[in-house]
Amino acid sequence: MSTQYRRRAALAAGALILAFTQTAWAFTGQELAGEAKVSPSEARAIALKAHPGKVTDQELEREPGGSGLRYSFDIRNGSVTQEVGVDAATGAVLENKAEGPNSD
Repeated sequence: MSTQYRRRAALAAGALILAFTQTAWAFTGQELAGEAKVSPSEARAIALKAHPGKVTDQELEREPGGSGLRYSFDIRNGSVTQEVGVDAATGAVLENKAEGPNSD
């Protein structure tokens, strides 16, 4: 294998990894991120500690309670999807309840 081929393969693999990483961290409400004191990754870790599972949806939104700015995570564990809300200013868990049949 030539060095040029190896470089191209490595660049292609890196681009794929970057693309998947960006998709995984994308969330609704990114325009509000500058107002948050807690980073999206910190909020995600807090939410997963409150309810372990797989994050299926995440957003940053203005909502009553706490500081008024919260991360909201839908976390699936088995057949149950839990909504976990994390205050974007303090990191406090504001909500941890099963998703209803009419979820957002």
